[in-house]
Amino acid sequence: MAFSVQDRTALITGAGSETDNPRGINFSFAKLLLESGCNVLIADLTLRSEAKALVEKYDRGSPRAIFQETDVRDWLQLERMFEVAEREFGEVDIVCPGAGVYEPHWSNFWRPPGSAPSGDARDGGRYALVDINITHPIRSSQLAIAHFLKHRKRDQPKHLIHISSIAGQVSAMAAPMYVASKHAISGFVRSLGKLERLGIRVTAVAPGVIKTPLWTEHPEKMQMINESADEWVTPEEVAEVMLALIQQDSVSEIIGDRSGKGRQYQITGGTILEVSKTVREVAAVNDPGPGGRPGNSVSHQSAVEEESFQLLREEGWGGAKD
Repeated sequence: MAFSVQDRTALITGAGSETDNPRGINFSFAKLLLESGCNVLIADLTLRSEAKALVEKYDRGSPRAIFQETDVRDWLQLERMFEVAEREFGEVDIVCPGAGVYEPHWSNFWRPPGSAPSGDARDGGRYALVDINITHPIRSSQLAIAHFLKHRKRDQPKHLIHISSIAGQVSAMAAPMYVASKHAISGFVRSLGKLERLGIRVTAVAPGVIKTPLWTEHPEKMQMINESADEWVTPEEVAEVMLALIQQDSVSEIIGDRSGKGRQYQITGGTILEVSKTVREVAAVNDPGPGGRPGNSVSHQSAVEEESFQLLREEGWGGAKD
């Protein structure tokens, strides 16, 4: 199932607007693929400065990058990004439905629909976070599998790589919908593991605390971080592991602790790799969890949990507003 990404094509959601400085995971993955000779279609709402510069750098020749404006909550726009990729590149070999949000105030369990500053309407019948973090990767996977089967060739495997999180292995009162979404993605990826029989490998990464705008642009999240004690995992480190999931059949080269020791794992469909300052496979059952490894923990999570209790103490929490 492993292959070189050279001369292949990838479709990535969320690589355009998540980043400026510092970089985000999807942007770093797109950049790494392009540097490795892989065409990339970036599907996102917009291109911020660094993503725009990346597309301009690779706007012609081979490899090539293109941008397709896409709201991942809109199923027709998800279909359109595949149509554009097929028109521009012929076929897609790698799909990463990576767009996601970390329980922002505008779609937040502790700020119910209809309350400020929630953007979820009381009569809307849906949460934006669920649409982005769960429904969009599920629908994108359906479209990817249909595309892969349409272009199926025995000697050309296909890869569908998702972004889960250590939040899919733990609980966190501060972000219960985000945690639920990442538990969902991990279960979804494992459930599709047997697609490898059809030449389609479905895998995921489960990053720890990543220094991306999902954290740095949200003061309510940053108060959980103790900069002198907590270690960040970089988006580039996660992107390297994502590339390894595609190009390698074994993760023996990237698994291990700082002493250089580590187990060897075979990459198969359904594999989920936790990425902190070390990398390990997340077991489907009886997994010990992320533990206190560098890059996995935050020192002040209780501060944001206390905000949730403060909101619950407000009179009429969650009730209808006039």
